[in-house]
Amino acid sequence: MVEDKQIAALAEALDTAAARAAAIAQLSQAHPALGVGDAYRIARASIARREARGERIIGIKMGFTSRAKMAQMGVDDLIWGWLTDAMLLADGGNAPAARFIHPRIEPELAVRLKAPLAGKVTALEAWGAVEAVAPAMEIIDSRYRDFRFSLADVVADNASSSAFVVGAWQRPDLDIANLGMAMSIDGTPAQFGSSAAILGHPQRSLVAAARLAGEAGFALEAGWTVMLGAATSAEAIRAGNRVRLETEKMATVDIALTGDAA
Repeated sequence: MVEDKQIAALAEALDTAAARAAAIAQLSQAHPALGVGDAYRIARASIARREARGERIIGIKMGFTSRAKMAQMGVDDLIWGWLTDAMLLADGGNAPAARFIHPRIEPELAVRLKAPLAGKVTALEAWGAVEAVAPAMEIIDSRYRDFRFSLADVVADNASSSAFVVGAWQRPDLDIANLGMAMSIDGTPAQFGSSAAILGHPQRSLVAAARLAGEAGFALEAGWTVMLGAATSAEAIRAGNRVRLETEKMATVDIALTGDAA
């Protein structure tokens, strides 16, 4: 196990990289024995630094919800990262491109909880804690050079989470098993997919989120947003791009990157 002092130093390095939008070397280069458990400690310490600056935790995001991505990374379970209020972007609004290093965006679904959730639960129990569901997009932005990382690296980097935008909330009884999703950039189609790509059914991602939260010693809280994972591959975006997601049976959601890049 990595010592607390070293955890704090690595968390500071990642937090500074994010704040300055300046890429750093992968942590695993200097710390090849870095494990996933320590990586989650680093991520939590990094988020604690943001909390000390006034940010507030408002949920979590799920990663590796694609079987293909799991196979690519050589893992058999999902990963997760924290969401804070400073990461939430306004639907139809703008985000400064200088905030990001090498941003990519992906279409997702999000849920808002009405009750706490943790530990091993059934899909029915998990969905019973859901107040609303919405189309969403996540901007992922690795703090590492060349967007390259090991499993421990990406976990320490808060699962590459950087920003997210959520569309209009819908009733939770909407059938989300196989919704068509189309993401365009500046009006040009970029990705087509289905919500079924999220673990075969997005509800499974929420079940996994509850289990992983319980294993990490906390509960998903009422009022939190859970980003359930990507329905397609991520697309690189740059300053000036406006991205729109159209999801079957749901409203559209869009966001633009403005200003100069970092």
